[in-house]
Amino acid sequence: MNRTIGFVGLGNMGGPMAANLVKAGHRVTGYDLSPQACERAAGHGVTIADSAVRAVAGAEVVITMLPTGRHVLEAYQELTTAAHGALFVDCSTIAVGDARIAADLARVAGHRAVDAPVSGGVAGAEAASLTFMVGAHEDDFAAVEPVLSAMGRKVVRCGSSGAGQAAKICNNMILGISMIAVSEAFVLGESLGLSHQALFDVAATASGQCWALTSNCPVPGPVPASPANRDYQAGFAATLMAKDLGLAADAAIASAVPAELGRRAAELYATFAEDGGSGLDFSAIITTLRKDHA
Repeated sequence: MNRTIGFVGLGNMGGPMAANLVKAGHRVTGYDLSPQACERAAGHGVTIADSAVRAVAGAEVVITMLPTGRHVLEAYQELTTAAHGALFVDCSTIAVGDARIAADLARVAGHRAVDAPVSGGVAGAEAASLTFMVGAHEDDFAAVEPVLSAMGRKVVRCGSSGAGQAAKICNNMILGISMIAVSEAFVLGESLGLSHQALFDVAATASGQCWALTSNCPVPGPVPASPANRDYQAGFAATLMAKDLGLAADAAIASAVPAELGRRAAELYATFAEDGGSGLDFSAIITTLRKDHA
């Protein structure tokens, strides 16, 4: 069933996601503060409104893809023009507590609420191959699944409100730690005289195999599609990894979970992003590890 969708946040992720909704036959009206983002989305059939409020006016589904929890909460307080009972779907990556507050704001306003952060990066957004981690009541999940399936390959209900965000930060804590481990292994291999290809050929088919190695390898050569072959042009930016690991570290502290490796990974990525790595792919953390070795 085609839906009337308001989409707020048409950036590197939101723009392609909105375009895929249009391809699936939905009527999508969007808004972004960036004129360039709006122009790109318009080129893919998204109707552009001159404000977020007008973008969601009368919408059956409201999707937000915004930078922080503060932006999401501000938006949810303003977006009162959606149709009564509209399904509010936040695809941003924010704190679990903020996701639950946003859901409460939507429900108090007479709407339904879903948190559905994504994994897959810009390439996944463009190819409609994202994974959605969903926090929602069962009936709301049934309603939102067809919409999310137009933008992704896998849609997983993780529990009630906030559970999608919990799954996202736990997943990205694994990814961040894994990328640091893979990068340290390559730096060690270099110092021991191993070629990148030799280490990759062994680890990729042995117990060291992981996504950070075989899909996003931090050295050029073994995986031609990895950002390392493009001067670390961002697929998943280091600044976003730093943000996600910071959320995971904060959650660990609040939950009294030691998460020593997760907290150390958060520190390393925060430093890397602050020291000039923010616009690079998160796999570029290897460049910092090499400097530390030198």
